[in-house]
Amino acid sequence: MRVVVIGATGNAGTSVMESLGAEATVDEIVAVARRVPWQTWPRTTFVAADIVQSDLVPVLRGADAVVHLAWLIQPGRDESVTYRVNVTGSERLFRAVVDAKVKTLVYASSVGVYSPGPKDRPVDETWPTDGIPSSFYSRHKVAVERQLDRLEREHRELRVIRARPALIFKAQAATEIRRLFAGPFVPGSLLRPGLIPFVPDVARLRFQVVHSRDIGDAYRLALISDVRGAFNLAADPPIGPTELAQMFQARRLKVPARLLRIGAASTYALHLQPTEPGWLDMGLAVPMMDSARARAELGWHPRHDALQTLREQIDGLRAGGDAPTPPLQRRTSGPARVRELLTGVGSRP
Repeated sequence: MRVVVIGATGNAGTSVMESLGAEATVDEIVAVARRVPWQTWPRTTFVAADIVQSDLVPVLRGADAVVHLAWLIQPGRDESVTYRVNVTGSERLFRAVVDAKVKTLVYASSVGVYSPGPKDRPVDETWPTDGIPSSFYSRHKVAVERQLDRLEREHRELRVIRARPALIFKAQAATEIRRLFAGPFVPGSLLRPGLIPFVPDVARLRFQVVHSRDIGDAYRLALISDVRGAFNLAADPPIGPTELAQMFQARRLKVPARLLRIGAASTYALHLQPTEPGWLDMGLAVPMMDSARARAELGWHPRHDALQTLREQIDGLRAGGDAPTPPLQRRTSGPARVRELLTGVGSRP
């Protein structure tokens, strides 16, 4: 099997590469990224390309499957840039998949595609996918899923799999995650248990996580299985204020969601952190996901539970964890995180 991985060097991409590198049925991997890393993987050739402007058909020609992971989260302050990559770039890639006569497409969707739903019970893949309108990330994920709806109607010979993961964590992604969501002013040392006095006890503050390497394994299983459609991917247990308080050895403090959003919007407007408040809206609104279909049809069983995964991520953030690919490397932030400051804390990627 010849597999092309688009967006191979980020958090999920490096785990997908690792999993495919160990899969005997994968004979060749073509890894596509804007910047080619020093790190290598078995049976892998790297190609520098941009889904917004590169001719993708020659890259995809002869492939049995394409895994689409490329996505921009920053600059959150300029949606025209993120839309051009996330939505327009995805549409260009899907046309190239058809033109190159690729048989299988696996797309990295998200829990963020779901409409508001319950936090006290999990929902399956039939839950409505109209997203959270105040989140640009959610709007873009919904737009791409609508593209896939059309693609499936017009090209029934193409096998399309939509992975809908929860929050994806691993220690080696810590530098990228901090840069994208926390910004240059948050010290990693603050995340040590006992230093945070309280965690917000907010209604609907309940979320799911999954380890990046378990996500890599899910993509591998999707490629070698005869399946189609959407798959929720989340580890147990769900995490809320109780679990966070125990992890940080902190107290729970009742906080209205409105007050938390005002804080998020104010710090974002002052360029103190790069995460626009739509992310908070999305986190409080999306439902808990049921991953039963992935377990039954893919044989997917996460090796890391959610609490273990979150602890690993916190430890990675405290230690400044990174990996030798451009999106994950510590040097992308520059000395003393100066490069993050020069880009305007979320204004430019």
